Amino acid sequence: MLPLPSVLASVIACLLASSIVVPASAQSVSWPAKAGPLSNGNVPAERIAVVPRTWEADGDHLAWTTEIRHGGHSTPVIGGGKIWLTSATEDGKQQFVDALDATTGEVLHHRTLFENASPEPLGNPVNNYAAPTPVLQSDGLYVHFGTYGTARLDVDSGATVWQRRDINVRHFRGPGSSPVIVDDLLILTFDGIDHQFVVALDKETGETVWKTDRTTDYGDLGEDGLPLREGDLRKAYSTPAIMTVGDSQQVISVGSRAAFGYDAVTGREIWTLRHDDYNAAAQPLVFEDKVIINTGSRGAELIAIRVDDSTRGDVTDSHVVWNHDRGNSRLSFPVLVATAAGGQESIKPMVVWITDNGVASAVDARTGRSLWAKRMGGNYVASPLVMGDRVAFFSSDGESVLTKVDAQGIEILARNPIGEDLTASPAVASDGLILRTGNTVSKLVRSSR
Repeated sequence: MLPLPSVLASVIACLLASSIVVPASAQSVSWPAKAGPLSNGNVPAERIAVVPRTWEADGDHLAWTTEIRHGGHSTPVIGGGKIWLTSATEDGKQQFVDALDATTGEVLHHRTLFENASPEPLGNPVNNYAAPTPVLQSDGLYVHFGTYGTARLDVDSGATVWQRRDINVRHFRGPGSSPVIVDDLLILTFDGIDHQFVVALDKETGETVWKTDRTTDYGDLGEDGLPLREGDLRKAYSTPAIMTVGDSQQVISVGSRAAFGYDAVTGREIWTLRHDDYNAAAQPLVFEDKVIINTGSRGAELIAIRVDDSTRGDVTDSHVVWNHDRGNSRLSFPVLVATAAGGQESIKPMVVWITDNGVASAVDARTGRSLWAKRMGGNYVASPLVMGDRVAFFSSDGESVLTKVDAQGIEILARNPIGEDLTASPAVASDGLILRTGNTVSKLVRSSR
C-alpha cells in the first residue's frame, strides 16, 4: 500500500495545517505532543512512508521492545534521537520520566520526578497518575502531572531545569490535561472540582505570567448552595489548541459547560461558548477559520465555531457553524482527514473519530454533515493516526485496525496484533511507529523483506 502522491500529500498537509501554529523549535522534533506536529493526528507527508501498514506479532517489523518499570497513558514524544515518556506507580506516590534511545530502545534516563505522600484516589478505572503527555522542543522537555507537579527538563542530561508544585486543584478523577507551548509560554489547564483556571508559565524560568479563572456558570448548586456531587460536574481534562486569529494568537480551551478563547499573551478572555457537557478531554481541532471542539461526556457534542475578529463575548447563539450532537467520541481524540474526492484538485476535509465502544464515524469538516459510521469492534482510548487517506485505530484490547477512508465510507485493510493493552496514543519517529502498551515501548518499522 503506497502513500498518496507527493503533490496531493503536500496539498493536504497545507490544508490541514491552516491556522495551526508550529513553533520553529518544534519543527526539528519528530513528534512533539500527543496529536503530533500538526496538532491534528496527521503524520507529516514526508514521514508517511516510514509507518508499517501490516505486521506480525513476532515478525521482522519489530525493531525493538523495551520494558519500562511503570505504566501511564502519556503518549511518547520524540526528538533529538530520544523517546520521552512519563509513568507512575499505581498508587500515585511516585511519578517518573523515562528516555529511550530512538534507534536501539536502550533506557537512557529513568528518574523519579515527584513523590506524593497522599495522592488523591482516582475514583475511576480508566485514568492513572501519568496521563498528561509531555511537550517537547529541541531545547527542553516539559512534563506535567497536574496538581502533583510540572517541570522543565534538559534534553541532554534529563536534569530538572525548574519545577512547580504549588499550582493545585482537586482533580477528583486524576489529572488529564496536557501542556502546550505558544512562543515563550507554557500553557497549563486545571479544571478540578474546587478550582478551574488556565495558567501560563514562562517556559524558561517557570514563573507565572498570567492566570485566568473560568467564568462558567455551572448551574450545579444544590439546595444547600454547594456544588452537586462535590463539584464532579465541573472537572475536565482538555488540552488547549493554539489558533492564529488576525495578528494575534488565541488559546482555545474546552472546560466543563463552556469553551473559551483566551488571548495567548495576556490570558484575557475573548469569547465563550456555553455547552451542556462535562469531562471534556479532546484537544480542539483548528481548521480554516473554525475551531472544532468535543464537549466531553457520553452525550458529547462536536461543535464547529467560527473564530475571527467578530468572535467576542458569548458566541453561543452567533458563531456556531455546525453541531453534530450524537454518536461522538468520549475518550479518543477526533482527527482531521483530507482525501481526494473525484480528482486530485478536489479535497474533502473530514473529521474522523472512534467511540470508546468501537464505532468509527466521519463528518464533513466544513458543514458537519454526517458522512458514514461503521462498527469496528473493540474498545478505544488512544487517538487515531492519519496517513493521507489511511487512518489507523488502536484499541485498548491490543489490536490496530488500518483503514482507508473517503467521503463515501471506510474500508478495513488490515487488523494487526499489538499483544498488550494500549491506551496511550501512537507516535511516529523519523523511521518508524512507536507504540506504548502496558509496561513496554515498541518500535515498528517497514519490513526489510
